[in-house]
Amino acid sequence: MAESVRVASLEEIAPGTAKIVEMDHEPVALFNVDGKIYALSNTCVHAGGPLGEGSLDGKDVTCPWHAWSYNVTTGVCVSVPGARVKTYPVEVRDGQVFVTV
Repeated sequence: MAESVRVASLEEIAPGTAKIVEMDHEPVALFNVDGKIYALSNTCVHAGGPLGEGSLDGKDVTCPWHAWSYNVTTGVCVSVPGARVKTYPVEVRDGQVFVTV
């Protein structure tokens, strides 16, 4: 059964930034795109780079290791067709960010 877990407060993730959190022993990257929070695996499928440490440009994050880019709203790699990272449902309640795992 899916569980919704509080992972951060909204004020911890300013627009245009990311925050890395640990969920079920897996790092998850939270991204704030124009006030909406998205969550995806923090691990790039290419070489395991930390996506939450990458640069966010609009809805795309670029891995700091080898420049693979992903759309944070879908997890789809915009650099390599067919590649993608796992995404997670996000809900913000009373200024708190919850991710469903």
